[in-house]
Amino acid sequence: MINVAMLSFWHVHAGEYAEYATQHPDTQITAVWDEIPERGRKEAKARGVRYYESLDELLANDEIDAVIVDTPTSLHRDVMVKAAQAGKHIFTEKVLASTLQEVNEILAAVNQANVALTVSLPRLNDGYTLAIQQVLEEELLGELTLSRVRLSHNGATAGWLPEHFYNLEQTKGGALIDLGCHPMYLNRLFLGEPESVSAHFGYITGKEVEDNAVAVLKFKNGAIGIVETGFVNSFSPFTIELHGKEGTLLYGTPDHKLLVRSSRLDSQGWIEREIPSNAPNAFNQWVGHIQKSTRADHNIQLATDLTRLMEASYLSVQYNRAVGLNELQP
Repeated sequence: MINVAMLSFWHVHAGEYAEYATQHPDTQITAVWDEIPERGRKEAKARGVRYYESLDELLANDEIDAVIVDTPTSLHRDVMVKAAQAGKHIFTEKVLASTLQEVNEILAAVNQANVALTVSLPRLNDGYTLAIQQVLEEELLGELTLSRVRLSHNGATAGWLPEHFYNLEQTKGGALIDLGCHPMYLNRLFLGEPESVSAHFGYITGKEVEDNAVAVLKFKNGAIGIVETGFVNSFSPFTIELHGKEGTLLYGTPDHKLLVRSSRLDSQGWIEREIPSNAPNAFNQWVGHIQKSTRADHNIQLATDLTRLMEASYLSVQYNRAVGLNELQP
């Protein structure tokens, strides 16, 4: 049995990950720490486990094998470096960190300690993503020229997002670094790594973080990736568009159907592709890596690239220009 400690319930998905750890047959929650003690004590009491006032004391407990990190993004680097140095396996919410420099410091500690790290990038494992990858492997679209992924909700206008999600110091950003992560890593998956990023933010509700955002990824071959996200949109469907020299793929416009039209197929119209079952989620993959002493190399690479793209996006807004990925500090 893998003994897991919950490190903070700051993130909205912390409860979901705690449920994963409770339901998985090979893991159990045995401890809680939180940067807000009152919240941590409440969560620990609800689960019948010990609350640790001191993170260092928790990490010094040899009976704790692994941690789930759901702290504010601003604490990710320090908490994960400490956890790795204490020999704890780490599961965490995206983004791994807000800057490439912090990510590299985390990875250095993880590699030095030889612990398993997995970052929650859930839409990589969804059936539609698996189906899209199959279409790309079949080269039905030809060379890709444009990828557009949109994910948006009304959390800010409807008032259901927690207030601390608008705290720039804790979050390091708003809609783009939170919800926009999903369109960003999907664009990266489909098109590869771009040369530069240009981003534009809107502040519809007057928060100190952006609640409406677009990032445009420019690629060496002329292809373009478009990331659209926001906290201020009701009934905005999750959509994916992939356009290539030989065809186009559409998903979620607005139905949950995957449609393909290609000059490389006999059909002259749109063909609906079957969407397979989801792959095992990131938490289950993490447990497997712990048990088999393997590494989540693909997951970690995409998580690293996600931070690289996010950092470039926020610098783009700050500098009011496109930012090359080669400009980032390693």
